[in-house]
Amino acid sequence: MKSRILYTKPSITEREVAYATDAAANGWGERCYDYIHKFEAAFREHLGVKYAISTSSCTGAIHLGLAALDIGPGDEIIIADTSWIASAAPITYLGATPVFVDVLPDSWCIDPQKVEAAITGRTKAIIAVHIYGNLCDMDALRDIGNRHGIAVVEDAAEAIGSVWHGARAGSLGTFGTFSFHGTKTVTTGEGGMFVTNDDTLYERALTLSNHGRARRQTKQFWPDEVGFKYKISNIQAALGVGQMERIGELISRKRAVFARYRDVLGTFSGVALNPEPPGTQNGFWMPTAIFDKETGITREKLQTAFQAENIDARVFFWPLSSTPSFKPKPENVNAYDLPSRAINLPSYHDLTNEEIDRVSDVLISTLGAA
Repeated sequence: MKSRILYTKPSITEREVAYATDAAANGWGERCYDYIHKFEAAFREHLGVKYAISTSSCTGAIHLGLAALDIGPGDEIIIADTSWIASAAPITYLGATPVFVDVLPDSWCIDPQKVEAAITGRTKAIIAVHIYGNLCDMDALRDIGNRHGIAVVEDAAEAIGSVWHGARAGSLGTFGTFSFHGTKTVTTGEGGMFVTNDDTLYERALTLSNHGRARRQTKQFWPDEVGFKYKISNIQAALGVGQMERIGELISRKRAVFARYRDVLGTFSGVALNPEPPGTQNGFWMPTAIFDKETGITREKLQTAFQAENIDARVFFWPLSSTPSFKPKPENVNAYDLPSRAINLPSYHDLTNEEIDRVSDVLISTLGAA
């Protein structure tokens, strides 16, 4: 049997191991937050933002940020139907309602025109999910937000390395969130980050992130309100510090993997890969192939073909409104159509050109047999 090609795995070196070992051996007592503070500082510098709060997950970061915006029952949050449930679940934690709108057929990101049409008097925020590293149209979304007086939130869980006209993904909205899950470009195993440039929002989020204890509260063990416990551990943050010292290398390698896919597959008609519009840079967290309807290639055919070659491949995100927790929205045509003829491709940092070519050959063979 051919060797297994995984769809993703992290890039961990002796540097990360050494930092994590130091945190495990010495990161206690007065040093219990040392690596957390270093990680947050490194991420702030990379992103070019004023504030960063590390969290246990991106889901927690979204929940924290929405709570800091005082989102609650009766409020509506507009979000793309194409996403993982982690983007939408925090809306429900606060008793608010996610309003799912369609995505664009080329970027697979939220359609600004659909956003504008969905705004009501109850709309409090728009969540822009930068899917697979592809960028939402942040100019259009921020314009909508400014005109209607509503927050624009960036779910940049999958967009480390993506840049919108000179500004890094996650730095453009009212607040941004990131994931450091083991599948991501930068990893701490599990973990996330809340970022913002808003002084007031930061202080509110910081209080909520620490069980409701305000930073300037002088009473020991005195919570000013009920908050959350979404802290990352010092040991996880130590991994993050090592990863941030390699951030340029990690992003470059992701882009190089995608470039190889593009070089091999770019000459074939009937298949499209992640876009990179002029003036932007795609971090290409998850290279994805979308086949034209006319090819007749389906998700199931692709899964069968990859399984036969002992290659992992992920399915494209199902529309959230099609899942049991929400009401179907068949008018979101693209969100319902794209998953049926798409596949996520292996893309870990250490993937060799030979392995990329092996993955590409499956796509080319499937296309030729269609």
